[in-house]
Amino acid sequence: MGAEASRSRKRYSESQEEEHSYSSGWRGFLSSVGLSIPAGLCRLAPSALHLRQRRMLQGKAANIPDHVLRLAGVSPEKLRAEWSLPAFITMFLPEFPHRTMPREEHFQVLGYITKGSFGPILKVKDKAKEKTYAVKVIPKSEILRLGVLEQSKEEVIVQRQVHHPFVHELQDCWQTQRHLYIMCDYCSTGDLYTYWVMIGQFSEDSVRLFAAELGCALGFLHDIGIIHRDVKMENILLTDNGHLRLADFGLSRRLEQGGRAFTICGTIQYMAPEVLSGGPYTHAADWWSLGILLFSLVNGKFPLPPEADHCHMLRKVRSFPYEMPLSFSPPLALLITELLCKTPSRRLRTLDRFKRQTFFHGTTFDLTLLQRRPVEVILELRERPDRSAKARRGLTLSLQPLKGFDYDLLLSPPTTPDTHLDADSHTCATTTALPGPAAPYYPAQDEHPNREVFV
Repeated sequence: MGAEASRSRKRYSESQEEEHSYSSGWRGFLSSVGLSIPAGLCRLAPSALHLRQRRMLQGKAANIPDHVLRLAGVSPEKLRAEWSLPAFITMFLPEFPHRTMPREEHFQVLGYITKGSFGPILKVKDKAKEKTYAVKVIPKSEILRLGVLEQSKEEVIVQRQVHHPFVHELQDCWQTQRHLYIMCDYCSTGDLYTYWVMIGQFSEDSVRLFAAELGCALGFLHDIGIIHRDVKMENILLTDNGHLRLADFGLSRRLEQGGRAFTICGTIQYMAPEVLSGGPYTHAADWWSLGILLFSLVNGKFPLPPEADHCHMLRKVRSFPYEMPLSFSPPLALLITELLCKTPSRRLRTLDRFKRQTFFHGTTFDLTLLQRRPVEVILELRERPDRSAKARRGLTLSLQPLKGFDYDLLLSPPTTPDTHLDADSHTCATTTALPGPAAPYYPAQDEHPNREVFV
């Protein structure tokens, strides 16, 4: 009798531990994606909860209590109709309105632009507005697999705050059952990297205008508490008149003036030494990236070739003196020297100080006046017959990524690739291998307790 009671107590204890384990796991999963559920609502029988978890992973309908779904702000009927693991995340992304993708009579997919970090980027026409857009399509399964939920949220939160003539603005974003969509204007002129490859190097006069526009963009972002963290030629798009738009906020984050960050991320040739070393770093890191960009535009090559990892790159950056080429004018050499100062506190890191550089003597920083005249060098290069080939950068563009692509059963892929138009597109953190256009760098791990980890 006593032995039986002991076994019964043991079974009850194990049952309680199992219930606590499943309940904690359930609450932990919800917490990890930004939803807090009272403990009482998670006290489900272990066997029932285990069955629900298995059904969730198998993509089958799960009998989640209605009150839990209402707390999550999701219609129980809708969730049960669409239940699968990628779909489950819809309730945790309020930054992306949940709606169906516009049907083919409203949106037409014109082509496949490129492969972004997490999914394809498509060229799409809004038939009602007669306007073309670039749409980044991110499968939710990739967000879960790579653990970049917060990063995906931050990208649209940041871009919604940004309205500036030299920054590429977000036009719309939404989610469907299996994908996130981020829509921006389509820049048919292309990106700055393409034209740098075509011309070899720009004159100081051309770079003076580029520098003024980019300096205004960075000064604006930093004033509203945003650090970009991936300033590079591929992320600078060009308007029809050849003026610049700083794009791709996939690595950006909100960081108030005086705040510090620790994540090792960005594009390795452009990363400041304090970023390569794991921080702390501030908005001054963006100004270093601008210095690398200006140096490369005028010189025709980067100050240092990229290394395979941030540790090797850091050793090179620390030891290399960044001696100015003799072809640089003294005002340009002074500007580059102040931007590439290895001590962040002494680096040129404000727009006011940037404007006072002798390199900009006689240059206006009025936003309207800067845009008034077309950039002739860009317009001339745009007409060259080799532009499409340079824009493709040796990549073979095909519709293979679209084959079998799930448009949530609402979009139809084009029947033939439009390689000329595809090559003119904007790119978002392309995964092209080095050398060539600089690829974004994501470290394998980051041990600092306060760091964001992009893997």
